[in-house]
Amino acid sequence: MKKIKFKESSNEQVWNPNTHLSVDLKTLLRSDSKMKAGKDYQGILRRDEICEEFRYDEHFTFVETVPKTVEKRNPQVYVGEFITITRRDNGTYRPNFRPMKMDADFSVEMYATGVANELLWALEGLIGKR
Repeated sequence: MKKIKFKESSNEQVWNPNTHLSVDLKTLLRSDSKMKAGKDYQGILRRDEICEEFRYDEHFTFVETVPKTVEKRNPQVYVGEFITITRRDNGTYRPNFRPMKMDADFSVEMYATGVANELLWALEGLIGKR
């Protein structure tokens, strides 16, 4: 059978098309009781051994896998008016300043006091979670 080549960026992928006729397919699904038309399922398709008495029938089993839940990278563990604190992959914490408005009512003392208070509250809360 002829191979089909697809060009994706600089990598070239080769697909080997095959058609299996008279196939028995057993499905083991987690999300639905029966496969729905047009819906994509993530899983593993396995070709089972052919029984001698049914030499011309092919048997396949599809097992739906659980999609991986991706944890947000560097999740925010504290969100305040002046700062946010994120947790890195190695378990350390990083404080980040939020954008500040420097309008006519801006006070350096009030801003510094607000930042200091939020750092204090955030760190007290995080130490208690350890």
